[in-house]
Amino acid sequence: MALKSTIHKAELQLADLDRAHFGDYALTIARHPSETDERMMVRLLAFALNASATLAFGRGLSAEDEADLQDLDPTGSIERWIDVGLPDEKAIRRACNRSRHVFVLSYGGRAADIWWQQTAGKVSGQKNLRVISLSPEDSQALTALAQRNMRLQCTIQDGIIWLGSDDRHVEITPKVLFQPVAE
Repeated sequence: MALKSTIHKAELQLADLDRAHFGDYALTIARHPSETDERMMVRLLAFALNASATLAFGRGLSAEDEADLQDLDPTGSIERWIDVGLPDEKAIRRACNRSRHVFVLSYGGRAADIWWQQTAGKVSGQKNLRVISLSPEDSQALTALAQRNMRLQCTIQDGIIWLGSDDRHVEITPKVLFQPVAE
């Protein structure tokens, strides 16, 4: 018998000063049995960094050819494709061809560094790709916030993220690995 996903709920109050986006979100996050708290919280952070009224979580680890999060426009086309972790370069190129914007949030310490060294040259021609990376300390700090029911406040300013609950706060500074050159 297959194990079922664990449902987590998050009330997220967001103030993204970098994008001038503010909102309150009631999120339901299905955590696949093989997914760690760390990965689930990185997905939640990816939501906060790209939040919109139409952004939704994908089916997760059980759907290999689907984004971890995606934002659809009114016509049903994919506006934003968001992957968490270390997707291979073929998956990144496929996402770049299917979506207007692709965002990859990598984490994993040394493994993420090796992944990026091997992948960077193969995706450098993608004009709609942005890749950022979390340090192992930042992703572990996120893990400490994981609960079945979360009430979180998030402020984003000048690329720095403050995320906290009633009793714990973390400050995260992701590293930009790749982004399109402004024309």
